[in-house]
Amino acid sequence: MNPLSPSTSPASDLDAVLAAVQALPPQALSAVVQAALVRLRPPVVSVVARSGTGKTTFLEALVRELMGRGLRVGVLKHHAHPTPFDTPGKDTYRLAEAGAAVVIGVGPVEVAVFRREGGAERVDAVITREAAGLDLVLTEGYRRGPYPKIELHRSTRSDTLLCQADELLALVSDRRWPLAVPQFGWEDTAGVADFLVAWRAGHRG
Repeated sequence: MNPLSPSTSPASDLDAVLAAVQALPPQALSAVVQAALVRLRPPVVSVVARSGTGKTTFLEALVRELMGRGLRVGVLKHHAHPTPFDTPGKDTYRLAEAGAAVVIGVGPVEVAVFRREGGAERVDAVITREAAGLDLVLTEGYRRGPYPKIELHRSTRSDTLLCQADELLALVSDRRWPLAVPQFGWEDTAGVADFLVAWRAGHRG
């Protein structure tokens, strides 16, 4: 036998692992699945700003820049109002109202998953479950959350920042601030993307 050849193939190794996992009792299986999802959870950065500053427009440009660098990016939108995302009267909404635990809409260009659950206090669990395997997750909002933050600031909106310096991963503004954090202009989404790629590499390492 060639000493450089592995004694088993990756496929047979995977089959053995799957067989062992499938033999676990349901409670242990759930714990294994959760542990695997946690290991696959991507780094998270919150993009925060005062209302009307332009978070969504900036995020659109930033996501395109990150995708152009080969990253698979997820975005979590903070919805502060106690109303569902789904549209009342739609079939998916009616089925959820009827009591379905999960309603999944599948179409030619999009899959939508609706769960009736309180996710505002469980953001980390939602990211772990829904974004496992992605390279990076950006949250729009969650200023009081635990994740490192990029603040977007415009002088026309405020003359102060929302975040303390020790909360900031970076700052995007139309002026310079006397802070020891990376700072970028509003048009420099490419620079912010390069910064996040480097930060993610260090974060993963």
